[in-house]
Amino acid sequence: MVGIELFGVNLPLWAIFLTGIIVVIVAWKFIKFAIKLLLLAVVVFVVLMGLDVMNVFGTIQDLFSGII
Repeated sequence: MVGIELFGVNLPLWAIFLTGIIVVIVAWKFIKFAIKLLLLAVVVFVVLMGLDVMNVFGTIQDLFSGII
């Protein structure tokens, strides 16, 4: 039987190959999730920068200070 002996257990090549495929799939899903999270953070910060440029936060602060 062709395989690799690891800790006294003979692992067949198909098991190693299958484990490698599963690891690659899980890693790819994690990378896709991280990219989506990064894009969401970028969009949120761009929106906040746009609101800051339009002085929305200053206007809200002026409204609250006028009420108090």
